[in-house]
Amino acid sequence: MNDYFDMHLPEDQIRAISSIGLAHLGDGVYELLVRTWLCAQGKATGRGLHRAAVALVRAPAQAERAERILPLLTEEELAVFKRGRNAHVHTVPRSASRADYLRATALECLLGYLYLQGRRERINQLFAAMMEEEGYAT
Repeated sequence: MNDYFDMHLPEDQIRAISSIGLAHLGDGVYELLVRTWLCAQGKATGRGLHRAAVALVRAPAQAERAERILPLLTEEELAVFKRGRNAHVHTVPRSASRADYLRATALECLLGYLYLQGRRERINQLFAAMMEEEGYAT
């Protein structure tokens, strides 16, 4: 039986997944991190919790956080990030510019990639760096 909370796929299998597929998974990883962080910080309850989560997971917010971690990425991670940024997306939400949406997709792609490698510690390091500024210290 697979443990989907603790995945460790081989590199060739991860490379076979499209950048959109990695971003799809990374979107879930990022949202789970944000929701966990909000609950652990006691930032909000009820409807306020949902609004706080939406504010942090929308594309412009993700794009801003992606910029924060770019200097911290290894060459391998930067290559995955660029792969996600260059993904062929067909629709962009009205609430985001195309550039922000592509940076958000790149961040999600990276998180999906790291998750499938089982690199939770690295995900936590990057997430902590994303949340450090503007009153979001972990």
